[in-house]
Amino acid sequence: MPGLGTIVDGACIVVGGVIGLLVGRRFSSRFQETLLIACGLSILFIGIAGTVSKMLVFTDSGFSTAGSVMLVSSLTIGGLIGEALNIEKHMTGFGEWLKQKTGSHDDNGFVNGFVSASLVVSIGAMAVLGPINEGLYGDSSVLFAKSVLDLILVLLMTLSHGKGCVFSFIPVVIIQGLVTLLAGLIRPIMTAEAIDALTMVGSVLIAALGINMVLDRHIRVSNLFPSVIVAIIWAFVSA
Repeated sequence: MPGLGTIVDGACIVVGGVIGLLVGRRFSSRFQETLLIACGLSILFIGIAGTVSKMLVFTDSGFSTAGSVMLVSSLTIGGLIGEALNIEKHMTGFGEWLKQKTGSHDDNGFVNGFVSASLVVSIGAMAVLGPINEGLYGDSSVLFAKSVLDLILVLLMTLSHGKGCVFSFIPVVIIQGLVTLLAGLIRPIMTAEAIDALTMVGSVLIAALGINMVLDRHIRVSNLFPSVIVAIIWAFVSA
C-alpha cells in the first residue's frame, strides 16, 4: 500500500513524542538541561559520523578525502537559496501558528522543538529512499526501520524540547508523501553518488542541529536545507 510506511513513520513520531512528554514531566529543569546536552551530543556525533563515513576514502597507502568541493559548494549555494527564500522564517511562522492552535502559549520551547525535530527526522537518505522504494516497488521496509529510529529520536528530543517535537510528524508526512507520489520521476537521479552526496550534506546539517543544542547557538539550519537538493543535482550532473 503506497503511503503505509509514511503513515507508520508519522504515527511513531507522535507515539515517541507523547511518551517523551509523559516521562519528561517527572524530571526537574536540572535533569532536562542534562538531557538536552545528551541529546544534542548524540545528534552532533551522528551527523559527524555520517559525514566522515562518506568523505574518508581508505586506500593501500592510507586514506584521503572525497567530496570536499561538492560539500562546500552545496552548502554555499543551498544556503544562499535558503536565505533568499527565508525558509527558517516560514517554518518558525508555522510553528507559532501550531503553538497558538494547540493552546501552548506558555511553552517557550515549542517552536524551537518543532523546527529542530522536523529537520532531524526529515533530513537523510532514508527519508528519500524509503518513499521511493515504497512508491515504485511497494516495499515499506526502509520506512519501517526509519519509523523506529524516529520514535527514539523524537522521544529523546521531546524530553528536552517539549510538545513542539510531537508535531514534527507534519513535515515528515508531507515530504515523504510527495516523494512517494513522485517516485518515478525522482528514482533516475538517485544514483549511488547522489545518495552519498545526500548523506554527506544531510549529516552536516544534522551536526549543525547538535551544535545548536549543545552550544546554544542559532545556526539557521532550515535555511541550509536546499543544500541537500543541490548536492543530489551536483552528484547526478557530475556522474
